[in-house]
Amino acid sequence: MPQRRQRARRPNARRASGRVVTATEAAKNFGTIVDRVREERAVYVVERSGKPVAQIGPVETKVFTLRDLADLLASTPKAVEKGIAFFQWAKVPKNRWAL
Repeated sequence: MPQRRQRARRPNARRASGRVVTATEAAKNFGTIVDRVREERAVYVVERSGKPVAQIGPVETKVFTLRDLADLLASTPKAVEKGIAFFQWAKVPKNRWAL
């Protein structure tokens, strides 16, 4: 009987670092994974049937300062004027039931 040739598996560099997990492993150890992401800022790739389907990682925090707000307002003066005009326009009619 002829022997079937087995396909050689390519080593996955990400798997060697321990940052790739199967969907089942992620479900069973979700709390631990979240703790590592929070404490070590680790990034995990979740695979299903050997294909990456999701990534679990830390959320990027963006800081928006008052200086950023001032720059934004200075860059769009017409939009601010239109917004102010819109809110000044809204008036309650004397007869609430008449439009």
